[in-house]
Amino acid sequence: MLEGTFSDEHGHYTAGTYLRNPVGSSHTPFSEGGCTILVKLQQMHPADQQRLVVDTINAAWVPGLVPGLQVLPLHAWGSDHVALVRWAPGTVFQPHGHPGGEEILVLAGVFQDDQGSYPAGSWLRNPPGSGHRPWSEAGCTIWVKTGHLPATLGPDGSEA
Repeated sequence: MLEGTFSDEHGHYTAGTYLRNPVGSSHTPFSEGGCTILVKLQQMHPADQQRLVVDTINAAWVPGLVPGLQVLPLHAWGSDHVALVRWAPGTVFQPHGHPGGEEILVLAGVFQDDQGSYPAGSWLRNPPGSGHRPWSEAGCTIWVKTGHLPATLGPDGSEA
């Protein structure tokens, strides 16, 4: 939940809540005061049936792979990994690749890599096999999902 309060028959979820409903589930969503949410439908493997609610405001973050990064793992299943990552100002990460692709939503601040500079609200989708060297001069917080994109698709839509 990015802003406001989102609700369904299971509860009320305020800004900062990570809510994940499995493929095939149903609910009756509503918002009395309005809200802004990130919705990704059919993004999970059908066998991954865990419903998840995480209060990211009060959750414990852990140190990242380099000084200046803090990570809040949200979910992992198979090669899929979802997390929030806080970048302190001036943090630089080593060049790396994404064999299963990567998607990023910049939640706050400015995220940068060798392809550009991305302010809050930016959406990045790096295809399988891509790589980059990310950093943040000003600091930022991102939502990131890796390892979930299919290999390159052929003209008929099947994996090449």
